[in-house]
Amino acid sequence: MVQQFANADLAGRRVLIPGGTGAVGEGVVRAYLAAGAEVVVPTRTPERAEEFRSILGELGSDRLHLVVHDYTTFAGADDLAEQMVSNLGGIDDVVAPIGGWWAGKRLWEIDEADWTSAFVSLATAHMAVARAVIPRLIRGGSYTVIVGASASWPVPSSGLVSMEQSAVLMMQQVLVAELEGSHRAFALVLGPVSTRSVAGEPDWVTSAQVGTIAVGLAADASRPGDVIRLTTPDDIAAALTLAEFS
Repeated sequence: MVQQFANADLAGRRVLIPGGTGAVGEGVVRAYLAAGAEVVVPTRTPERAEEFRSILGELGSDRLHLVVHDYTTFAGADDLAEQMVSNLGGIDDVVAPIGGWWAGKRLWEIDEADWTSAFVSLATAHMAVARAVIPRLIRGGSYTVIVGASASWPVPSSGLVSMEQSAVLMMQQVLVAELEGSHRAFALVLGPVSTRSVAGEPDWVTSAQVGTIAVGLAADASRPGDVIRLTTPDDIAAALTLAEFS
């Protein structure tokens, strides 16, 4: 079993997790619900919402707010953030495991459809959520993006993923500089991840650990924005220790 953040009590905290129904997002949603937070997760269809609630089992309580909504445009994200403020009274934390994988072509082989789907659409979704939420985030609230290790080094034939993830990682660093301490912005940089559907290897970070670390960062109001790398067992152990897990 993955150890939980020892001092995490996020009762009353209002958390938005776009991308929460994905494999990594599921671990984040579980961790926040276990910590007592009110968790908003947008989904594309009612069917997907019900499927996800069923997957979560007992954790799919009335603190899980599944909203059928497209947040991937500027207007859509703004509407989602406004709905959250109207319905829950505010936004305390955001964790954005928004992403996907693309592979198969070298940069000079891509076409406009590849560029739009693998770079523009995903980068726009991240930007849309950030611009919609940051002005509505409570002072001292946290904003966490989740990216892959390809943000830091090139992956041949998946260059659009590396480029998009690098852009999102830089977005987090720009947020840290521009927020000037009024809010906290983090990036979790992941290596291979073990999930409910992909067992992976023993030294991979698990989706549950990703969630546990995200909760720990949100719970520790004294921790400023930072980039947390979870690509090796030493990285994972250091992140858990740094955030005072037990």
